[in-house]
Amino acid sequence: MNYFAHGRDHLHRPYFLAGSAIPDILSVVDRRMRVRRRRAQEHLDQPDRLCAEVAAGILQHLDDDRWFHQTRAFAELSLQFTRDLRAILPEDDSYRPSFLGHILVEILLDATLIEQQPERLDAYYEAFGTVDPQALSDAVNRMASRRSDTLAAFIPRFLAERFLYDYPDDAKLLRRLNHVMRRVKLTPLPSSVLEFLPQARIEVRVRRDELLTPALGTPSPSDIPGGSQS
Repeated sequence: MNYFAHGRDHLHRPYFLAGSAIPDILSVVDRRMRVRRRRAQEHLDQPDRLCAEVAAGILQHLDDDRWFHQTRAFAELSLQFTRDLRAILPEDDSYRPSFLGHILVEILLDATLIEQQPERLDAYYEAFGTVDPQALSDAVNRMASRRSDTLAAFIPRFLAERFLYDYPDDAKLLRRLNHVMRRVKLTPLPSSVLEFLPQARIEVRVRRDELLTPALGTPSPSDIPGGSQS
């Protein structure tokens, strides 16, 4: 799952929402920086409610992904996309079709959800924008495997870039995919990938509900000191 799928139902809890994005954000800020389940769980019962909310959001993300990546729909779609991309791309290992097949299921699920509820994406960014970047960074640094001195500065950039708005548009999505390819030191994708994206969108749209069954064991607001249902 990706940013919007993780956070779309938690717009009333900004620090939980931000926490649900942290594992993906850390892959951009520092790929060696991780927040493991055990460390996040240790902060659920902290008197610092802000930190507890961030920890709960991180656990939401980890539980979502653990369930999502075990679904039949994800396995079948990622394998199908990998095969389709191998047929389109030059025979060159630097494209990593299996990596692309994996992330495209996640990204196109976000695109489907955004197309269906565009106003909720506006609310996603509005809620995220109320978070104090330094407070978020401090909370993450308390539970991560290593510290980051750049996370707080990255959050305003993340909010300004608003790349999730590009997901429903094929040409803009290809540009975003090539940002990812460069970041992980892979070859940028050719324009021929644009021929693949419309059908891939349909495949994910058809199986949306199979990819969205709630994960089990996610901390509820009542599990967090000071948490509420509203």
